[in-house]
Amino acid sequence: MVEIEPKEFWDDLKWSRKHYPELVRKYPDKWVAIVNKKVVAVGESIKKIEEEAEQKTGKAKEIIPVVFVECGAHVY
Repeated sequence: MVEIEPKEFWDDLKWSRKHYPELVRKYPDKWVAIVNKKVVAVGESIKKIEEEAEQKTGKAKEIIPVVFVECGAHVY
């Protein structure tokens, strides 16, 4: 079982919200994984991003925030 470190997770998630406009410019319509307030993986597949982030950081994917950076051009 993975022990979750909520403070790191929530700090990184908060960082993503604060820097969302910058993320939209750099990574429109991509999944982005964030660790230690840095983007560590980017792509179109959430599964691949989680795996890449886990490999790069050594952290379990369950404690790595992954957000979809939507450019705003989608119609639902």
